[in-house]
Amino acid sequence: MAGIKLGQFSYKSVLIWLASMLGAILFLSLIYVWLIRAPVSKVPLEQVIIATNTEYVGTCSITAARERGYFAKEGIVVLIQSHSSGKAAMEAVVQGQAHLGTVADIPVMFAGLDQRPVAAIATIFKTDKDHGIVGRRDRGILQPADLKGKRVGVTLSTSSHFTLSAFLNRQKLSVKDVTMINYKPEEFADAIERGEVDAVATWEPFLNTMMTRLGDNGVVFYGKDVYESLYNVVGMRSYISAEPETINKVLRALDQGSNYCNEMPDAARILHEAGKKTNTKEQRTAWNTYRFEIGLDQGLLLALEDQARWAIKNKLTNKTEVPNYLDYIYLDGMEKVKPSAVTIIH
Repeated sequence: MAGIKLGQFSYKSVLIWLASMLGAILFLSLIYVWLIRAPVSKVPLEQVIIATNTEYVGTCSITAARERGYFAKEGIVVLIQSHSSGKAAMEAVVQGQAHLGTVADIPVMFAGLDQRPVAAIATIFKTDKDHGIVGRRDRGILQPADLKGKRVGVTLSTSSHFTLSAFLNRQKLSVKDVTMINYKPEEFADAIERGEVDAVATWEPFLNTMMTRLGDNGVVFYGKDVYESLYNVVGMRSYISAEPETINKVLRALDQGSNYCNEMPDAARILHEAGKKTNTKEQRTAWNTYRFEIGLDQGLLLALEDQARWAIKNKLTNKTEVPNYLDYIYLDGMEKVKPSAVTIIH
């Protein structure tokens, strides 16, 4: 029997055509599934371990680069190794436990005095509003001059140690006018709450934690105009010289992260605070004053030299001469990635 015609085609022809089309679609689908499940590249992502304190606002560019995919775009997987201070992060780098670390300028200064073969690849954050001193009102501390004769908690050989010295000098006092007691940063809140010390010199977020614990019994003096924090990324010279392209990748990702923290402050703050123990009102207020940027400027070199003279004068080292801190700064990476941000005279 003749089939019923559909124009020039029979139902039988249409069914054959449909079957062939479905077969083709199935074949293409199988190829697509195989392709997307197959590795995009045989070259694995490179792993970089960064010793840092992600609670600290200065790490915003690292958080942004990691969470926004800037590291991944450069072919890097960044693993975060948590530390509460730059001093500890520097030690992790020196001991080979991390490829890179984030530190303020003071650990770099001491590395130079101790002739440790490290180098800063970039400064990633600047502020003069994150260091200060918290005191107990019931111990008679109402104004900065009241620190005289008091027991002050501090993490020795860190930026807080330098800040305390500079702060006392402003009050026409010296470090001999206080009794300094060495603590790890995470120990401060318990120490001051228990009354083991009368005051503590440190940085955020520890200042806020102590003020929260002390309530009305706490008073805080910020180190504005006394110390500008220069937050840097450092690595061993051997690693840096062996992996120059990796350093360039890290710098490019951090540059994008810094731009995000600057240009999208509200979103960046939320991203930085996600999962953190601290998200302070003071930090939210100060965010627009923070300088998230990568660079290597002459101010870093001058700060290192000034701090070395301070360490020598206060006998925090057995060295008597200021090192050439150009030997502790790696310029090639920044000069390739962002040459306009390099102002160090060399």
